[in-house]
Amino acid sequence: MTGAGSLLPLRSRLRELRPDAFGADPSGERMARIRRSPNFADGVFQNPEGARTRPSGSTLEFAKQFFAKEQRVRRAPTGTVPVHPTTLADIAKPPATGLRLTWMGHSSVLAEIDGRRVLFDPVWGERCSPFAFAGPKRLHPVPLPLASLGPVDVVVISHDHYDHLDLPTIRSLAGTGTVFAVPLGVGAHLEHWGVPADRIRELDWNESVKVDGLTLTATPARHFCGRGLRNQQHTLWASWAVTGPEHRIYHSGDTGYFGGFKDIGAEHGPFDATMIQIGAYSEFWPDIHMTPAEGLRAHLDLQGGSPHGVIMPIHWGTFNLAPHAWAEPGEWTKDAAEEAEQPAAFPRPGEPFEPAGRLPVTPWWLPLSAPLAHPWRTPQSPAVAPVSVGELDLAGER
Repeated sequence: MTGAGSLLPLRSRLRELRPDAFGADPSGERMARIRRSPNFADGVFQNPEGARTRPSGSTLEFAKQFFAKEQRVRRAPTGTVPVHPTTLADIAKPPATGLRLTWMGHSSVLAEIDGRRVLFDPVWGERCSPFAFAGPKRLHPVPLPLASLGPVDVVVISHDHYDHLDLPTIRSLAGTGTVFAVPLGVGAHLEHWGVPADRIRELDWNESVKVDGLTLTATPARHFCGRGLRNQQHTLWASWAVTGPEHRIYHSGDTGYFGGFKDIGAEHGPFDATMIQIGAYSEFWPDIHMTPAEGLRAHLDLQGGSPHGVIMPIHWGTFNLAPHAWAEPGEWTKDAAEEAEQPAAFPRPGEPFEPAGRLPVTPWWLPLSAPLAHPWRTPQSPAVAPVSVGELDLAGER
């Protein structure tokens, strides 16, 4: 049989072969809303500043760097990552200062802010991939089972890449009653995976939603999207500002550096703490991820140009996603923060801390690092002592 009718069974079979982790494409009223977005033009979402979303330069040169044996050794820890043995008791008692952060690895952070619990980009899966048998695998285990995390008021997703939006994690959270705050278009994936539509808050840039006394605002970022073989750029990417009655925090998601950080800070800051992407950078994609130096600059922009609050580096240490050395993001961020006299926190995965209290600053990655070059250091760089919040540990005064 020939003709259009014969294609329908084939198309159905192809849809059945599509991995569920690919999610679903926006359609109907959701797609109509996407088309009405001021950030959607020429059939795709646009970045706030021009960005190359595909690797630049020679593919062969990149492959040589990424797959060379000696380079692979640099991109993994030499021993067991010292994951903090997080228990529910660690995070059951309310933070003394009203704000506590627990980095679970990569970009996953539990933020306890003014009596509410916000979970950013939760990825509990073993691989950031649509397949269980292939793709970047965890370099350390999750600090605690998702079921042991306790109730969460809102789950915030920055964009739909696999290392930020994880199918098994979302399905586990779908039955908990939590609200999901996501960029425009991402709700199609969540509904496909069983999240009720009435628990999804889907936002365009600069739109806000209130959840249990918190104001969550989707703010611009410089990145891209996509999960399937066809990247249609029909789901938005975002950073997030979260404001409570007493505290303000910021999660960058994935982003390249751009001038909009100053505008975000002027509108929603200054922030008590920022969670800034500083890993998986490369000269092959300079527009869509930040180096530690750019991440520190973004933090300062968000704070009005001067050191303020605490920066916590995220998007490093958990998955091997770029050619740089495994420990380089942590070491470089520490140097950059010290030189700028900006307080920075370097918790082990699963280690809770309060930004107004004593900060975790021990470079726990050094004993696990292959020999590490420091090309960012210059002879003019002053030797600056580590910066602390001060002698007063507010979190210790219970």
